[in-house]
Amino acid sequence: MAEKEVKDVAKKEVAKAKAKKPSIFSRIAAWFRSCKSEMKKVVWASWSSVRNNSLMVLICIIIVSAVIGLVDYLFSQGFTILGKLI
Repeated sequence: MAEKEVKDVAKKEVAKAKAKKPSIFSRIAAWFRSCKSEMKKVVWASWSSVRNNSLMVLICIIIVSAVIGLVDYLFSQGFTILGKLI
C-alpha cells in the first residue's frame, strides 16, 4: 500500500515538472531573443580592416599557388628527363 502511494506521489511530481516546462514555440522564441542580444554584443571589424585582410589573403594565395606551380613544373621536367635517360 505504501509503495503505491510513493508511486502516485512520484507520478504527480513528474506531471508537475512536465507542466512547468515551456512549450517548444516559447523555447524557440527565447533562443532567437538570446541570439539577437548576443549579436548586439559583437564588435564588427571596420571595412578598411576587412579589405586589407582580404587583400593579404589573396596575395598569399597567389604566391603559394605560384610556388606550387613552379615545383610541379620542375618535377614534371625532371621526370621527363629521367624518362629519356632510361
